[in-house]
Amino acid sequence: MSTDTRPATRPAQPLTRVRPATARRRRWGNPLAGLGSLVWLVLVLVPLYTLVSSSLMRQDQALNGDPLAIPTDPTFENYRTVLDSGFSTMITNTAIVAVATVAIVLLLSIPVAYVAVRTRSRLSGLAFRTFLLGVAIPAQAVIVPLYLLISKMGLYDSLPAIILPTAAFAMPVAVLILSGTMRDVSEEMYEAMALDGASPLRMLWQLAIPMSKAGISTVAIYTALQAWNGFLFPLILTQSEENRVLTLGLFNFMSQFGVNIPAVLAAIVLSVVPIFAVYLVARKALVNGLMGVGGK
Repeated sequence: MSTDTRPATRPAQPLTRVRPATARRRRWGNPLAGLGSLVWLVLVLVPLYTLVSSSLMRQDQALNGDPLAIPTDPTFENYRTVLDSGFSTMITNTAIVAVATVAIVLLLSIPVAYVAVRTRSRLSGLAFRTFLLGVAIPAQAVIVPLYLLISKMGLYDSLPAIILPTAAFAMPVAVLILSGTMRDVSEEMYEAMALDGASPLRMLWQLAIPMSKAGISTVAIYTALQAWNGFLFPLILTQSEENRVLTLGLFNFMSQFGVNIPAVLAAIVLSVVPIFAVYLVARKALVNGLMGVGGK
């Protein structure tokens, strides 16, 4: 009689699949994030709705009525009043300032960022860090010497008097964004073009710029916003009606239509629409550039 000394094998236990916490969160979502997004949406949409609805009201309705109520008798008379007060000249001047500022910033900041990325010398790094000190200098601190400089150059009370300082103060941030974007371009791509006999200018035009479209779009939108919303330079460096821009015009509307609140709100709506439309078109490129994805 033989005895089996081998240990008894346990029956195989069925495998239980444990659902990870991340899968549960993905399935049920994030309630706190959803609630926060809803609160943020309300905080943004309610003022916008009040702005548009009040601009369609008459003066007595805006003063005595509920600002959240839907206008029972909407009127576009307020917009007609604003358009008859030189608004077209102001928006044209603002568009000229924005386009010219963006062109100057891109024309100068792209080569500067490329040199800062591709040059490994200490002098280049020191120049790059010195250039970025402009981020820490507020415009209010240099407005007096800037006024004297613009006056000596004979540019006072002209659109270039607004364009040049605005471009100068936008360039440090533009170079910072573009240099981070161009660093995302693979070094192997530069080496491959160098082996093909490409010059630095050709590598900039055919490689760095196409691979940095997100950063360039971000710089363009950021600079356009700075130029469109600028107030200090137009206030100090211009004075005539023909060189007036939107921000200064809205400031004057507050006194010109001081008791006509719907007209002031109509002017604000008209000034916001163009730049808001540009943002809606290019918002994806703006977010990608600010997140540093660059050419990836």
